[in-house]
Amino acid sequence: MQSLLALADPTRRRIVELLAENERTAGQLVDEFDVSGSAISQHLKVLREAGLIKVHAVGQSRIQALNPEGFGDIEQWLEKTRAIWSRRLDALERELRAEDEANARKAKQNPKS
Repeated sequence: MQSLLALADPTRRRIVELLAENERTAGQLVDEFDVSGSAISQHLKVLREAGLIKVHAVGQSRIQALNPEGFGDIEQWLEKTRAIWSRRLDALERELRAEDEANARKAKQNPKS
């Protein structure tokens, strides 16, 4: 899952957050970070290759924008993971309630004097 690997880096996550607010040029993104323009270019390349962002030209400018379709892998993974944890947490809740009920029955059977 290349998209999750791309988002493992905090700078790339921040770029995605910024692009979620609005589209930007690479230069505008560089202004948001304390790293070189070439470093941001490399991060943008990784995000493009992962399908998370796309680029379109407006005059001489290349505008970076989120690619909503690129997040489909992540959404599917999150849904599957939520379902697994939901089932596990439901099972844990049932076990804890059963234990509480068993303890309550024991307490009624053996009241302390």
